[in-house]
Amino acid sequence: MKKLCNIVAIICCLTSLSQAQNYRVAVVAGPHQSKVNEENDLPGWADMKSGFSPRTGVHFGFIGNLSLNANSTFFFQPGILYYNKGRKFAARYDTAVSDILSVKASENTNYIEIPLNLVYKFKLSKTARFIIGAGPYASFFYTGKQKTETVSKLGVYTVEENKDPAVGDGPGKYATLDYGANGLAGFEFGRIILTANYSRGLKDAFTPDGYTGSYKHQVMGITLGIYVDKLAKAEKAVVDKDGDGVFDKEDKCPDQAGVAKFKGCPDTDGDGLQDSEDKCPGEAGLLSNAGCPPPDKDKDGVLDKDDKCPDVAGVKENKGCPVEPKDTDKDGVVDKDDKCPEIAGLSRYNGCPIPDTDGDGLNDEEDKCPNVKGLKAKNGCPEEVKKEIVQKVNYAARRIGFALGKSSLLPASHKVLNEVVAILKQNPDIVVSIEGHTSGDALYNANMELSQARADNVRAYLISKGILASRLTAIGYGPNRPLNKGITEAEKAKNRRVELKLSNQ
Repeated sequence: MKKLCNIVAIICCLTSLSQAQNYRVAVVAGPHQSKVNEENDLPGWADMKSGFSPRTGVHFGFIGNLSLNANSTFFFQPGILYYNKGRKFAARYDTAVSDILSVKASENTNYIEIPLNLVYKFKLSKTARFIIGAGPYASFFYTGKQKTETVSKLGVYTVEENKDPAVGDGPGKYATLDYGANGLAGFEFGRIILTANYSRGLKDAFTPDGYTGSYKHQVMGITLGIYVDKLAKAEKAVVDKDGDGVFDKEDKCPDQAGVAKFKGCPDTDGDGLQDSEDKCPGEAGLLSNAGCPPPDKDKDGVLDKDDKCPDVAGVKENKGCPVEPKDTDKDGVVDKDDKCPEIAGLSRYNGCPIPDTDGDGLNDEEDKCPNVKGLKAKNGCPEEVKKEIVQKVNYAARRIGFALGKSSLLPASHKVLNEVVAILKQNPDIVVSIEGHTSGDALYNANMELSQARADNVRAYLISKGILASRLTAIGYGPNRPLNKGITEAEKAKNRRVELKLSNQ
């Protein structure tokens, strides 16, 4: 009841102000995305944090528009808005070590928000204005709902729901009052308003229970509004038909948008001479030439009086005459377009010679393996690694294991990698590409980072056992190269792997 009384009181205040001159009221609404910027001291928070995502919601309500004076471009815009805020969470777990398969949760909180913005309006035309503004806001907790859906590894589905979360001061409670700063930018078209909005909480909107952390709201959205009243009397009393900022009673050209310097008459080319006196009103010129530019027949930027070739476009450095393009290496590609101006090359390589990407002495057009250093006898491809060596290394790679959801090697993997070390020491010409792969579970960026970290750790172990770093490369492919569709847990397990690709130097 108290919340409702406060809302009614604010609406009555806005309505009463709308009776004053230079004040308008608009109904506004729009979509937005809300998230919570949380930092805490919980163990494993860095991994857990990626499971949170924004909540899509709506906001609606009223804003006022109070001109600071009759001719001001600054306006005070208080308002009262209903806002959806909160966030969502989703995560899947490895059932080999967890009794839980997946968790989905939502934290929906709703607020009555009061923004207090100072807005600047820049006139674009008679009816259109660009607007930009900022200011503080205060939010009052209105309603909330928490919901958690859990699926066990046995397929048991459970739901926990709290439709009346605790509010007030103390652990496990949402704050009654939240506050922060917000900004907006957009346009007004007559009575229509369209803006992009951003707000950031400056106060913790929730107090954690059992751990220490910060909890602040952040919102990004779009607002569409319409003024429900007509223009204020004081604004209507000032007549400016052409919308140039010069009132008709002082405007010598009331039907043409102009500039104050010429009492409302236009200077289209902005050369300091009004159109009525300008012989070239659409082209900036000189006052001494009646508003026209000095003659330059060939339009090369060199005036005819200084141009030795006034009928042919040239360059200033050659006194208006053209310059023959320079080709230092005489390869038919002029220097300005030649990426290798001092070495004769081919036009299809922008003036450079045919490249030899892998540096094996065979250019890319003759090299059948242009990205891998090889032998001329094999058309630029390396000698193939013996089949039995490849089989041994592939068998070892399938036994490399990591801690669940982490990049650290399991102790059992050290013995496996020691077998690979022995093979590489016996075959010093072999180089290895270490490739990390994951399933499609969790966020894409997290999978990419995990696969790269796992490949890097395998490379680091091999280096620690005496294998030259120059023989080893590591790359993480994340979920981009699956062995199967990755639908079942067994299929996903096969997609989580490290592959060791061998080639000769």
